Amino acid sequence: MSVIKESRTDRVFQMFVYVFLIIILIMVLYPLVYVISASISDPKLVHSGEMWLWPMGFNVEGYKLILEYEQIWVGYRNTILYTILGVSINLFVTLPAAFALAQNKLVGRNLFMMMLVFTMFFSGGLIPTYLLVKNLGLINTVWAMVLPNAAAVWNIILCTTFFRVTIPKELTEAAVIDGCSTTKMFLRIVLPLSMPIIAVMSLFYGVGHWNEYFSALIYLSDESKYTLQLVLRQILVLQELGNDNVQSTITSTTAEAMQHRQTLAEIMKYSVIIVSTLPMIIAYPFLQRFFVKGVMIGSLKG
Repeated sequence: MSVIKESRTDRVFQMFVYVFLIIILIMVLYPLVYVISASISDPKLVHSGEMWLWPMGFNVEGYKLILEYEQIWVGYRNTILYTILGVSINLFVTLPAAFALAQNKLVGRNLFMMMLVFTMFFSGGLIPTYLLVKNLGLINTVWAMVLPNAAAVWNIILCTTFFRVTIPKELTEAAVIDGCSTTKMFLRIVLPLSMPIIAVMSLFYGVGHWNEYFSALIYLSDESKYTLQLVLRQILVLQELGNDNVQSTITSTTAEAMQHRQTLAEIMKYSVIIVSTLPMIIAYPFLQRFFVKGVMIGSLKG
């Protein structure tokens, strides 16, 4: 059995690829390790810059203060609600639209597809969108977080490709011959065979809703409806937790106490990042194969 020997150029290129990937790995991994280490390190060592990679001076006071901060749990509750409700609406709109566009018999199918694709490149802009949401009476409501983003054109295109490539045409034709209506065929035949794309769409939409920040910043003013990401903004940018929660914890007015309060406000920034992203970090390894599936949707079959 002959073995093809790699040329010197191939070895150099392979080495370059490995070096490049290692550099990318370090660039991605270092911030994550630093944030985790800083969240459980002594605030003074973090603030002074002595802690730059591994934890130094074990300290979980930041986590204790965050877990006692009620707004964090309100943000968690709201984000979970928006994610579940939003994903349900997204699937309710995306899947039927994609199934209809996948049917060759649909009159004006190409026109509808062109109109959808057009919105990917041109939109009304932020101000008209805000005025529309306001005129519909959705400002500062749950629906402002889910209805404006009820469907993504790119996801509709992915689902359309899946239905056209994966669902056998002979199966749908046999269902029509047996007297199955289009609605019954979609619900009882197509959807059970489309669990991979449903899982992919759920993940894509779910991650988007979980990380939603800009829409909440624009449409929500009631703190009881804030998302987790908006609460995170308050802590990181406005230092609301550092000014309120820590102030109620530390009653001394000495200069040392003021310095301690400021140091805690800094260390809690890292702790709240871990608390807010932990669910996604835990879930991603189990759901990674669905993301890979999503990338492969629409690829050519051999």
